[in-house]
Amino acid sequence: MTSEISETSGTRTAGMAVKTQRGLVYGPSGQRLDLYRPENASHPATTVLLWHGIGPDERDVLEPLARTAAARGLLVLVPDWRSDAADGGKAQLLESLAFARKEADGLGGDGESCVLAGWSAGSGAALGVALRPEITEGWRPKAVVGMAGRYDLPARTTGTAPLDDLAAGRAPAVPVHLVHGSRDTVVDARHSRDLAAALRATGRPVTLQEPDTDHAGVIMTEYDPAANRCVPTTAEHAVQAGRLVAEALAKAGGAS
Repeated sequence: MTSEISETSGTRTAGMAVKTQRGLVYGPSGQRLDLYRPENASHPATTVLLWHGIGPDERDVLEPLARTAAARGLLVLVPDWRSDAADGGKAQLLESLAFARKEADGLGGDGESCVLAGWSAGSGAALGVALRPEITEGWRPKAVVGMAGRYDLPARTTGTAPLDDLAAGRAPAVPVHLVHGSRDTVVDARHSRDLAAALRATGRPVTLQEPDTDHAGVIMTEYDPAANRCVPTTAEHAVQAGRLVAEALAKAGGAS
């Protein structure tokens, strides 16, 4: 684990005080991740590996959500990955997962029992790991949390669409929790509804919540056209949606 330019700081969000460590190198690609954890946890924290969407190297857009989740007692790891890589980001996504499994214990979490979560394109990537555990030598996450995702497109981790895998008889074998803004015009909420229906049809545990927000709001941000990226916002619909997602992450991991 390399952290030459890491930065550590402590802040308080609603809930526990949160400690942040930035710029940890997580694998051979040289990509970096940020870490958010409760500052004075008395026991190993439930670990969440949180993947951003298709925008290359956008770990910063998930900071508001990561802080909110860490304030609930979670160790949250947020890596950069590049969707424009030759393999669509697969190697970097799996590198970050290997890092989480290997290093989380030393960072105050539990690497072998972690929640795998993602927003937008990161959502399908997370579910793909649970559906095809052979890509991680049989390992599966404790649960999957998907935010504003599409599941009819090839997952960045597997190259196959999660809905196609389900139709072929594959199953995630872990609980799946979905959150999708009802006003999402980038990825329509029907994509999460379709996945929830497919999982229920096979008797798999799934929850779906549709807060009154949009694609960016579900991670406590808003889209800034000038910057061409999502930025933090204090808009009430986004704050409430982010708290809902943080609660889903905590429940998925069994945290209080």
